[in-house]
Amino acid sequence: MVSRVIPVDAFDLVIFGGTGDLAKRKILPGLYRRFQAGQMTENSRIIGAARADLNEDSFRALVAEAIEEFVPKDRQDSKIVAQFLEKIGYVSIDATGEGGWGKLKDLMRDGVVRAFYFSVAPSLFGDIAERLHLHEIADAQSRIVVEKPFGRDLASAKALNAVLAAHFTEAQIYRIDHYLGKETVQNLMAVRFANILFEPLWKAEYVDHVQITVAETVGVDGRGAYYDKSGAMRDMVQNHMMQLLCLIAMEPPYHFDPDAVRDEKLKVIRALDPVKPEHIVRGQYLAGGGEGSYVEHSEDPSSKTESYIALKVNVSNWRWQGTPFYLRTGKRLRARASEIAITFKQPPHSIFDDAKGWLENVLVIRLQPNEGMNLMVMIKEPGPGGMRLMQVPLDMAFADALGVDAEDVPDAYERLIMDVIRGNQTLFMRGDEVEAAWAWTDPLIEGWEARGDKPQGYDAGSSGPEDALMLMHRDGRRWREIKG
Repeated sequence: MVSRVIPVDAFDLVIFGGTGDLAKRKILPGLYRRFQAGQMTENSRIIGAARADLNEDSFRALVAEAIEEFVPKDRQDSKIVAQFLEKIGYVSIDATGEGGWGKLKDLMRDGVVRAFYFSVAPSLFGDIAERLHLHEIADAQSRIVVEKPFGRDLASAKALNAVLAAHFTEAQIYRIDHYLGKETVQNLMAVRFANILFEPLWKAEYVDHVQITVAETVGVDGRGAYYDKSGAMRDMVQNHMMQLLCLIAMEPPYHFDPDAVRDEKLKVIRALDPVKPEHIVRGQYLAGGGEGSYVEHSEDPSSKTESYIALKVNVSNWRWQGTPFYLRTGKRLRARASEIAITFKQPPHSIFDDAKGWLENVLVIRLQPNEGMNLMVMIKEPGPGGMRLMQVPLDMAFADALGVDAEDVPDAYERLIMDVIRGNQTLFMRGDEVEAAWAWTDPLIEGWEARGDKPQGYDAGSSGPEDALMLMHRDGRRWREIKG
C-alpha cells in the first residue's frame, strides 16, 4: 500500500535559528523529505534566518550537509537535493535589533502562505514577533511555530502567551510538541473513535490501570547545565506525557476539529487530582557503562534535579474515577522505548477453575521504536494436559501491516510542519492548555522543593529507582518491562 501524498499550498517558510541544531537535525531534513515525496509545490521556498554572517551559497552548503548526515543514505538523491537547494534562501538577521529585517521583508511574496518557525530560545519570541509586525512582514494570515520549552512554570507560560498574543491571534500560533506528530499517537484517536470494539470498554469499569512510559538510554552529558534547570518533570511530563495522557483519557469530541479536540484535552488536565508525595518517585542515574553519573554531567554535585520520575495520577471524572494512570520517564534506562499500555480488568468470574497462568488483556501502543499496536489476549496453550492459559499478542506494526517501508513514513516534524502550512491546529497545543498543564505541575515541583526531597540514585542501564517498583507493588501491580 502506497501512502497518498497531498501537496500543500505554496508557502514561504522562514526558520529563525536556521543554523541551529534543531534546524539541522529535524526541520531541514524533514522538509527535504516532504519535497522528495512531492508534497511541496514548485514555488514554495524556505528561508533560513540567523545571526550568522552567511551568504545564500554557504547556507545551502549547510543544508546539504544536514541532509547528508540526517537523512538515510538510500533516501538521498543528488538530483533531488540540488532541486531542493534551489528553494533555499538565507538572511543574516539580528533578532533584537534592526539588522536584516528590511531584506527579509523584500523576500516575502504575496499570494502564498507565510509561516515563521521560532527555532530559538523563548527569550527571543517577543523580539521576533514584534519585529515581524513592525516591519509588516507578517500579515493576518501568517502562522508562527514556537518550540518548547513553553515556559518553565505557570507565570512564565502566561508571560509568553501574552507576548505572542500581543502580535498574533491564537489561531495563528502553533505550539509544537513533536510527540503529537507521531503516527501511532494519531492512530490512537482512530482506534478509539473509529472502532466500536474499544470505545465501550474505555472507562474505569473495564480498565484496571494505564501505564505511560518514555524511556531513554542517553544521559544528559553535553547539555547537563541546561537540563539541570528543568529536569524530567518539566522536560517530559508537563508536555509530552501530559498530551499522551489527554489523548487516552479525553471524551469523544463532537467532531474531529482542532478546537473540539483541544477542548476535550483541556477538560482532562483540569480533572487531574493533585499528586500525593508518596505517589511521586524521583531519581538520578549513577555512573556506569563507561559513562558518568547525572551529577557529574550536570556539573553540580549537590543537584536535586531528577533525571527520572514516576507518578501515580488520578483523573477525577465519571469515566476514569478509580483507574490510576502510572507515568514514568527517565534517562540512562535499559532501552529506548515509548509506549502506552492499557490494562483491562479480569473477567468478573472465571469458568476455568483449574486454569493456570491467568493474565490480563493489555492493549499496547508503541510510539518508538517500531511504531505499532498489539493486543495481548488469553488463549489455551496447545497440547494435552488440561486448560493451560497463555498470553499471546495480536500484533500490528504499522509499516508491515500497511506495506509501507518504515523509512517512508513521515516523521513527526515533517507531518507537523505540513499541518502548519495547511492551517490545521489539531495536533498543536492551545494557550489555555499549556497554562492548565503548568497549573497542575507547579504545586508538585514546589512541594518537593519545600520538603527538600532528594532524588534516589539508580543504576545506569536499569529500569529506574527501586522506589518506582514499590509505587506499583503497593497497588498489587507491576511495571511492564522496558525493552526496545
